Amino acid sequence: MLEWSFIEEEQKMVCESLGVAWNPIETHSLIAFNESLFTSIKPINGLRHPKQAVIDGWYLWGGSEIPDDEHYFKPIHVEHLIEKKGIILRYLALPAGCPYSIGARTRAVSENTRE
Repeated sequence: MLEWSFIEEEQKMVCESLGVAWNPIETHSLIAFNESLFTSIKPINGLRHPKQAVIDGWYLWGGSEIPDDEHYFKPIHVEHLIEKKGIILRYLALPAGCPYSIGARTRAVSENTRE
């Protein structure tokens, strides 16, 4: 299992490479996901909104389109992603408004939110 301190270091490197501030997330934080995240559907997408109530702001899903269905997303604690989908954890310290997409062979992070 990945150690959280290792994941935080990866997050810092991603943020530094993009010239954005590191916005850490706690392992006990709730984020929103769709079941498609745990399938082979590509790309894997993430978009962080400003924190709302109990959701830290992250929305994660698989596939090229984000659905409009309000029941599409469910809550999950970040700590449960460590074993289930560890590859996405390095991006979870990106600031609000900075989406990412992980494809079969590529990783792209929007650069329109650089500070």
